[in-house]
Amino acid sequence: MDERELLVYINGEYYPKSEAKISVFDHGLLYGDGVFEGIRAYNGVVFKLKEHIDRLYDSAKSIMLKIPLTKEQMISAVLETLRRNNLRDAYIRLIVTRGVGDLGLDPRKCFNPTVIIITDTIKLYSKEAKEKGIRVMLVWVRRNPVDTTPHGIKSLNYLNSILGKIEANMAGFDEAICLDKNGYISEGVGENIFIVKCGKLFTPPPEAGILVGITRSVVMHLAEKLGYQVIERNLTPVDLFTADEAFLTGTAAEITPIAEVNGRVIGEGKPGPVTQCLMKEFEKLLGDPNEGIPIY
Repeated sequence: MDERELLVYINGEYYPKSEAKISVFDHGLLYGDGVFEGIRAYNGVVFKLKEHIDRLYDSAKSIMLKIPLTKEQMISAVLETLRRNNLRDAYIRLIVTRGVGDLGLDPRKCFNPTVIIITDTIKLYSKEAKEKGIRVMLVWVRRNPVDTTPHGIKSLNYLNSILGKIEANMAGFDEAICLDKNGYISEGVGENIFIVKCGKLFTPPPEAGILVGITRSVVMHLAEKLGYQVIERNLTPVDLFTADEAFLTGTAAEITPIAEVNGRVIGEGKPGPVTQCLMKEFEKLLGDPNEGIPIY
């Protein structure tokens, strides 16, 4: 193996990236039966690792998937994978599938869940995105309602998001924004959304079919600490079109400003003052040992 090739954790063993494999009978592949987390490490600190692990186990409990490691063991495995790859800044993909079964979908025939930890990098948008903002599009794809395959469970079932992303790609936009079944703003395909109007922040509530993001929670806390009022309520497309500012939040996206929605320019067509302030304060948290767990 190339000495620079990254190692991938699979069920307690480490494999070179080019040799990391799971069975074609794994129900994570066959049926999307599993859960995952995307996590970031900055300057030797895994940002909000405990919160991500808690959400992973909540998602697993919701689909009655018993993770074969304690939370403490899972945290140790994530840190060890980063150490073995000598990574201080990384994107971490933590996956737990139902495991190997037969070609039927009955989860009772899967006896041993598969645990995978990938540590690598990720890039969603161009390097100018944070400075200029991105172009987003409201798409026809509706977010799954909370009584179907809810996005409150961070499952491997992301076809809803993929369809939205395809639509935005075909139209030449950077990202898709999905509505809920009632026509209210829900979220991006992998990010939460905020708008700023008259100095106040607004974001869709959990009942809009969103994943309650960890970065979303951090930003809400930061905003309130800075003196901004944060309101969770249903938002219409018109609310978004006429916002003073708008931005996306997520582990991979961090805070990404929105410059345009379906051809409508948001504010001045560039990151506004509230967005810039939040981005600056958010940046200060990254790599802070009080905001995560050190790798070493």
